[in-house]
Amino acid sequence: MLERLVQVLPLRVRAFLRRIPVLVRLYRWLRRGKLVRERYVFVALAVLALAVGIGGADSRAWATSGTLVLIVLGGGLLLRVRSLIALLAVAAFVVGYDSWLAWDRDERISMGLITTVVISGMLAFTLARTRQQLGVQGLRGDSMLLELRDRLRRQGEMPPLPSGWDSQIVLLQAGGSSFGGDFVVSALDGDRLEVALVDVSGKGTDAGTRALMLSGAFGGLLGSVQPDDFLAACNRYLHRQRWDEGFVTAVHVEVDFVTGEYRVESAGHPPAVKFDGGTGTWRVSPAKGVVLGVVPEVDCTPDRGILLPGDALLLYTDGLVEAPGSDLDAGIDRLLGEAERLVPRGFRAGARELVEMLSAERDDDCALVVIWRT
Repeated sequence: MLERLVQVLPLRVRAFLRRIPVLVRLYRWLRRGKLVRERYVFVALAVLALAVGIGGADSRAWATSGTLVLIVLGGGLLLRVRSLIALLAVAAFVVGYDSWLAWDRDERISMGLITTVVISGMLAFTLARTRQQLGVQGLRGDSMLLELRDRLRRQGEMPPLPSGWDSQIVLLQAGGSSFGGDFVVSALDGDRLEVALVDVSGKGTDAGTRALMLSGAFGGLLGSVQPDDFLAACNRYLHRQRWDEGFVTAVHVEVDFVTGEYRVESAGHPPAVKFDGGTGTWRVSPAKGVVLGVVPEVDCTPDRGILLPGDALLLYTDGLVEAPGSDLDAGIDRLLGEAERLVPRGFRAGARELVEMLSAERDDDCALVVIWRT
């Protein structure tokens, strides 16, 4: 860009410009190294800021805080921290120059202008530092997080089930956040379905970032290892990470669509529940195990059974049943009591309503997975 501009200038003008040492040094600085584009942006923003300051000599309306705020925020989106500091110094000079003009004319100094530019500078500095740590420009960091969130949601979708079977998954994150510590992974291999509902300790973005990583790892293990070794493989993976942030609970279900046989394993997770369509009763699964990521080896006691037409399996996280000062069994009883309403209306119609009602009383991530045989 700069070379094209120089080439269109007449020879006499170019010869004259080469005799000015400052312009020669500026040209060499702009063309040096790999940060050519960033230097162009910095010079353009700095010149624009100075133009605002010079324009303020004749018109106070020209040197408005809004113009400088746009310049500073633009630098936060496009410049590195080092270049942004230089731009902030230019903006400070412009604000000081404008304030000096106001004082010289016995006019009131605009403290709103100064305050607005200072706050904008702090925001731009924070934005630039975060971008530099991520190694991205502009809002690409946010785009990466959105892409990861969408991938997590797609991975949590249940694959199409054969005729005679259906399922429903409901995930609600604490505080309406897009990221949370609860996630679902599933794999369909012929007539065999494997589903794992995982709850990462913590809530919000901290748990969500770990859940994003673990969803890919656990999703890769699901279907790649033997079903009876899935939770043990997840535990070994967590130990290799050497995390100090907490632990992970999980419940793993394997269902054979031909025979209706199922197998449930739990690692510190709230127990799965089976609905018997013939008697209209709920049975809490006795499957137990140690939470993942705490001890080197986990020993999970599986639970087996058969799903007949009208039967269902309920998997959920502690956000639906646990509350400070309340017993876990009482929370499970209330969940099953409310789940009775799902039976007449159908599991698909009432699953989300059930989760929304129970999660409204708790500030925690909530998840519910229902698999039933029609």
